[in-house]
Amino acid sequence: MMRRLVPALALLVALSACGDNPGGGGDDGKLSVVTAFYPLQFVSERVGGDVVEVSNLTKPGAEPHDVELNAGQVGQIADAGLVVYLSGFQPAVDDAVKQNGSEHAFDAASAVRLDSAEAADVHSHEGEEHAEGEAGHAEGEEHAEGAGEHVEESSTGLDPHFWLDPTRLATVAEKVAAEMGKADPAHAADFTARAAALSTELKTLDGEFTAGLKTCARRELVTSHTAFHYLADRYDLTQIGITGIDPESEPSPQRLAAVAEEAKEHGTTTIFFETLVSPKVAETLAKEVGAQTAVLDPLEGLTDENADYFSVMRANLTALTKALGCES
Repeated sequence: MMRRLVPALALLVALSACGDNPGGGGDDGKLSVVTAFYPLQFVSERVGGDVVEVSNLTKPGAEPHDVELNAGQVGQIADAGLVVYLSGFQPAVDDAVKQNGSEHAFDAASAVRLDSAEAADVHSHEGEEHAEGEAGHAEGEEHAEGAGEHVEESSTGLDPHFWLDPTRLATVAEKVAAEMGKADPAHAADFTARAAALSTELKTLDGEFTAGLKTCARRELVTSHTAFHYLADRYDLTQIGITGIDPESEPSPQRLAAVAEEAKEHGTTTIFFETLVSPKVAETLAKEVGAQTAVLDPLEGLTDENADYFSVMRANLTALTKALGCES
């Protein structure tokens, strides 16, 4: 009887230890940070350095909008020292955080201004001057004349793709450092220093985009879906999306015809599609207007294990300068 009790007690102790993680530390004592998708993983790894253990709830190559969590991942959220997510982008993550980790979660949407999903539509911004710090269009605002179809929205009615503006990502990095410092005060100064270094790199990248896209033959950006509003807004481009925020939505024949007409009007030479979405719609449109297709990566998830945020963004810049006929 005693022989059977000893292994059973050992197992009970082990299971208790797995759930006993008040500081959110990993097995090696590092701060455990759970991130919702790639850009937040990238920031957390760069800010946390070798004193944090970062995991990502979205597998490489998976579409983050549609992520579903298993029991183990929900447990990760409950046990983490810090959860970094973006409310309104991934409903399954929102639910898990609300039920299991709200007391140790950081919502990136609290750090940067998010524009309404309708602001991602080319027509809602066409011809407008953007004041610094503009709050974007109110949710539910009617499109301007010629706006075409309604753009699908996130669950909050906001466009989540802020990380395509490097300056906004820098702001989030600074906030992540502050949250890590609360969870691990002994390394707070290190987190702050690494966030500052990352912000400097992101501002350098911002300068490269500003210079590279300053003088171009065309400023209209035709994309398979409207993930690039923040990039277009930052660098004075005009986004023309075939579909809205939802990459899985299908455009109507009327929408395709309207975009084709605009592409011809602006002399568009390239229709952009994304790494995680089928290129068929972009290819159809390109054939219709006599253009080519190219990849513009929204950086929602990596498909190349040797790439990172900076290398993908610079590849995006190269693709844009070529497609838009920008002076070198």
